[in-house]
Amino acid sequence: MKENKEITALLNLIDDPDEDVYHTVSNKLVSFGKEIIPNLENLWETISNEETQERIELLIHRLHFEDLVTEFAHWKNESADLLGGAIIVSKYHYPEMQPSLIHQEVEKLRRNIWLELNNFLTPMEKINVLNSIFYNYYKQTGVEISYESPDHFLINKTLESKKGNSISNGIIYLLLCNLLDIPVKAINIPRQFILAYFDEQYEVLNPSGHSSEKIVFYIDPLTGQMYSHKDIENYFKRLSVPPVATYFRPMNNKKIIQFLIEELSKCYNNINNQYKMDELMQMAALLDS
Repeated sequence: MKENKEITALLNLIDDPDEDVYHTVSNKLVSFGKEIIPNLENLWETISNEETQERIELLIHRLHFEDLVTEFAHWKNESADLLGGAIIVSKYHYPEMQPSLIHQEVEKLRRNIWLELNNFLTPMEKINVLNSIFYNYYKQTGVEISYESPDHFLINKTLESKKGNSISNGIIYLLLCNLLDIPVKAINIPRQFILAYFDEQYEVLNPSGHSSEKIVFYIDPLTGQMYSHKDIENYFKRLSVPPVATYFRPMNNKKIIQFLIEELSKCYNNINNQYKMDELMQMAALLDS
C-alpha cells in the first residue's frame, strides 16, 4: 500500500459533498496509478456509507481501465495476437484474472486435438476431429448472443463454464486452428460470426479469383456444424444482400477483437452502465486505424 500525508488527506476528502472538490480529489488519486488501489480497497472496507463506497468502486474501476488502455495500446502496436487481445478484453470485467490459466486450458485442448490429427486427413476430416474433441469430449456448448450475458463474450468465463456465444467460441476455435496449422479464418458475413476453411493452394493457382472461391466450406462456431457454398448463398438471398467479395475475406486479429469489444459494449446500453459502454467503444476506436 502506498502511504504518504498527501494520499491520506485525499482519501479523507473522498466523501466531500462538493462535486468540484471530489472531481479534483479523484483526478489526483488516479494520477498515482494502480498502486493506490490497495489504499482505496482498505478505505472501502472501513466505511459504511454506500454512496462513498460507490465512489471508491468507480475510482478503482477507472484505475484498472486506464491501466488496461495502456496494455491494449501496447498489444495493438506490438503482437496483436488473438489470445492476448481476448485476454485484455476479459480483464475489463475481471482485472484480477490469471492469463496463465487461459494459456493452460487452450494448450490442453490443442494437445488433445493434435494427438488425433495426421497429414492424411481431408479438410473435413480435420474439422470433424477438432469438433469431436471441442464439442463432444470437452463439452463446449454454444449459446445465442444475448446482451444480458456479458460473460458469454469473455474467453476466461467461456472456458470456465464451457459455454460461449459464437464470438467467444469462435475465437477459441480460431486459436486452436492457428496452433494446429489448420487454415480456418473468421470472415465478415453480415449479422454472423462465422468461420471458413480456406484452400491454401487456391491463391497460388487463381490469385484474381473471387474471395469465396478460396473457401472450401464454412463452420458455425456455436456447434461446429459445416455449411456449403449453397447454404451461404441461400443465407444472402434471405437477407436480400449481394454476396460481395469483401464479406469472404479473412478478418485480421485486430478486426476480430474490435468486433468482440463492440458487441460486448452492447451489454451496457443502459443508464447505470453507460460509462462502461463508452469505455469499451473508446477501446474499440483505438483499432480504427
